[in-house]
Amino acid sequence: MKRSPDPEKKEQIRESVREGYGAIAKAGGSCGCGPASCCGSGSARRVAEAVGYSEAELAALPEGANMGLSCGNPTALASLRPGEVVLDLGSGGGFDVFIAGRKVGPSGRAIGVDMTAEMIAKARRNTTAYRESTGLDNVEFRLGEIEHLPVADASVDVVISNCVINLSPDKPQAWREIARVLRPGGRVAVSDLALLRPLPEAMREMVAALVGCVAGAALVDETRAMIEAAGLSEIALTPKPEYVEAMTDWKDPLYRQILERLPAGAKAGEFITSLDIAARKSAASCCCA
Repeated sequence: MKRSPDPEKKEQIRESVREGYGAIAKAGGSCGCGPASCCGSGSARRVAEAVGYSEAELAALPEGANMGLSCGNPTALASLRPGEVVLDLGSGGGFDVFIAGRKVGPSGRAIGVDMTAEMIAKARRNTTAYRESTGLDNVEFRLGEIEHLPVADASVDVVISNCVINLSPDKPQAWREIARVLRPGGRVAVSDLALLRPLPEAMREMVAALVGCVAGAALVDETRAMIEAAGLSEIALTPKPEYVEAMTDWKDPLYRQILERLPAGAKAGEFITSLDIAARKSAASCCCA
């Protein structure tokens, strides 16, 4: 497994991500996964449809909740049930939290955590429209880092996340926190970006690519090792490179920058994949990982 950045470098990465996503919140969102990405009118919806969200789900969202930041559909992967408590890591404008809230119903709860104050403010504003349209008061948003979750031990049935863990400068700690907050028998349903092979150095140095979910991604095998080390089991990793190929077909500016830095003749999908991640905390667990 590659060495984790030193504390100063971690904070630099975290601040770059915070600033980038704060800018997205202020601008009202962008397609793809970063502020360098802007595909034009209707692109956020197109991204969400490409990774499996239904027209009904998208139509029911508060205006502005879909910011085009998806690389998968964790709420579908989670098979959420009424009454469950769901935690969304890096909840942004509330996109997956509002979808999850409908699925878990009045006896359940959907909690979003984001480290960007602008995103939390946006999601909380969107909550008013959600309550008015659903009659539900079962969502909330908390400011915090995914490496230090503002959530009690063993209090969550399902952890979801959409294109966020790859941004963390301390992914092993993020996975340990996931294991800590899950109840025994609780499960993980994450959509993330991962690497099939190491990126060229020029791409790793691109701040735009970092905030765009790419340069910070781990190799698929590294991802499995981190999840196992956190104490989770029943791990299933499902690569979906067609998402990345679709983004390059749309001529998204971020992905165009990536293509320009790849070896001659290489495709982005040979290096980068959307990855569905499923795992579970043992039902026998009696203490946090």
